[in-house]
Amino acid sequence: MSTHHDDPIVIVGMAVEAPGGVDTLAEYWTALAESRDLLGPFPRDRGWPLERLLSLAETEGWGAVRDSGGFLDGAADFDPQFFGITPREAVAMDPQQRVALRVAWRALENTGLNPADLGDAEIGCYMGASGTEYGPHGADVNEYTGYRAGGSALGAVAGRISNCLGLNGPSVVIDVACASSLAAVHMAASAIRNDECEWALAGAACVMGSPGAFFEFSKNNALSADGQCKPYSEDAQGTLWGEGVGIVVLERESRARRLGHRVYARLLGSRINHNGKGAPIAVPSTEAQERLIRATVAASGIAPELVDLIEGHGTGTAVGDPLELTALQQVYGAPRADGNGPLLGSVKSNLGHAQAAAGLLGLIKVLLSGLHGQIPPTRHADHPTTRVDWDASGLRLATELRDWTPRDGIRYAAVSSFGVSGTNAHAVLAMPALDEAVHEREIHA
Repeated sequence: MSTHHDDPIVIVGMAVEAPGGVDTLAEYWTALAESRDLLGPFPRDRGWPLERLLSLAETEGWGAVRDSGGFLDGAADFDPQFFGITPREAVAMDPQQRVALRVAWRALENTGLNPADLGDAEIGCYMGASGTEYGPHGADVNEYTGYRAGGSALGAVAGRISNCLGLNGPSVVIDVACASSLAAVHMAASAIRNDECEWALAGAACVMGSPGAFFEFSKNNALSADGQCKPYSEDAQGTLWGEGVGIVVLERESRARRLGHRVYARLLGSRINHNGKGAPIAVPSTEAQERLIRATVAASGIAPELVDLIEGHGTGTAVGDPLELTALQQVYGAPRADGNGPLLGSVKSNLGHAQAAAGLLGLIKVLLSGLHGQIPPTRHADHPTTRVDWDASGLRLATELRDWTPRDGIRYAAVSSFGVSGTNAHAVLAMPALDEAVHEREIHA
């Protein structure tokens, strides 16, 4: 009897948009390899109440809000005519629809496909997204009334891509908060295995239509007090919000080989679960995360000792990071014969917490690391938290750019993403090592 390991789901294309003006894979990798700070001041073109926001600490019980976050430079940029959309409809569209559409186009180009000529195949689209409070309330009548139904619908983040590109397969938006994008990848892979679609786009978009998340975490005193996100650090002071878009293209490996698509990685296993009853919904669970990670590793069919890179959730919070580290140490932290345990990092140290898109930005970081054969550093990792016993585990933070030696031609990695809704997601990947000429050509394509 065959299993999914006989013809695994593979990632054959990807594209990204990240803070700091990053909109190509090459720019993203360079920023990560150089340990670059991609944070910047609050946008001044969104009508946000910045004076009130930045003075919240003057009110008793509220934490400080710094003029800092991971914001997309091009969130307001869009060429509606290119996609056959009228300018008035484009303005009424949630910016998450706009940025997701253009990044989906680039992901298809990266695969070697012409996005304008995909035919009528059963192509799926699974996107993570969350509500953004973009635009006026629906009861406020204005010149965009009539376009608001599709413009503000969360489901249209995927539906817009399917509509504009002619994708006839399942088109689904997943909102499980910060775990949304990895959950979207998991669901897309499951749909392909179940023959619901031949291949699929999967990813997430996050553009903040309001600064509501900054108000919420200021009130909870869980927002970074110094305007930096410091995952797994003793100096962590809270999380910092960001934005981003990441999309990958998934299909069976047999199809990829038949069509000549290059394989960035095999998705060996992915799983999602929930913390369940007990603690408040927003409090992470070490037990649930450990169960999830063990189940994912079991589904992958490999030993945890083969995983050399872990892209963690790592939000820089005093509660969440130690709980996550404990779960990771239980599964991946066993001492190894060569003395080299897995390296851990979080891209949130570069660009903040991109919420629904956070997992995909981390996943693409892993794919680029495998492509280049190097593991980039995690910023602020020189002073690890003392809330876990590092000496009892082989797990270590990635503090500098270092070469990544493959195991029999394969590099193995894992990615985690945990949501404030209590949903957790984990994935295990295998990336074939390529010669330098090939990966340089691919990354700049």
